[in-house]
Amino acid sequence: MTKLLAISGSLRAVSMNTSVLEACMKLAPADVSITLYKGLAGLPPFNPDLDGDSPPKKIVALRKQVGAADGLIISCPEYAHGIPGSFKNMLDWLVSCVEFPEKPVLLINTSPQSERITPLLMEVLMTMSARVVINASLTLPLKGKKLDADGIAKSKEFGGQLRDSLAGFVDAINAV
Repeated sequence: MTKLLAISGSLRAVSMNTSVLEACMKLAPADVSITLYKGLAGLPPFNPDLDGDSPPKKIVALRKQVGAADGLIISCPEYAHGIPGSFKNMLDWLVSCVEFPEKPVLLINTSPQSERITPLLMEVLMTMSARVVINASLTLPLKGKKLDADGIAKSKEFGGQLRDSLAGFVDAINAV
């Protein structure tokens, strides 16, 4: 069983980034489990002074989930031409942890107009020693579409692309 952790960079109650990750959960092959991380909003601000032998409990829980996953699926909006602060805060907490380096990552961008987010995330993630699986990562033109997770998963256009992306990502994980 391949275990994936899906992380949305959006805190919105109704978010296309979260919906696309929920669609991935519906489209996952039978031998793949995907868990949606729900703790982003509750993470404390990064403080290196707190990142010693006893980091905050929410950080310990985050790192445990990242460590248990065979790979990460990330869908993050672009905000003011950058990475949203809450998502960058989470990444900062993962910089020095032993669970993150060499972790395979699949990036999903839900808006072609957000052309900066993928290169920004790739720069940060590669600096953190993640293994971004570029061939499986994709951009879907979902902005302006009124689709929820079911609609995305059932869409011939989007569902098929996500299914192919997930298959390629799992193949890349299992090839190592």
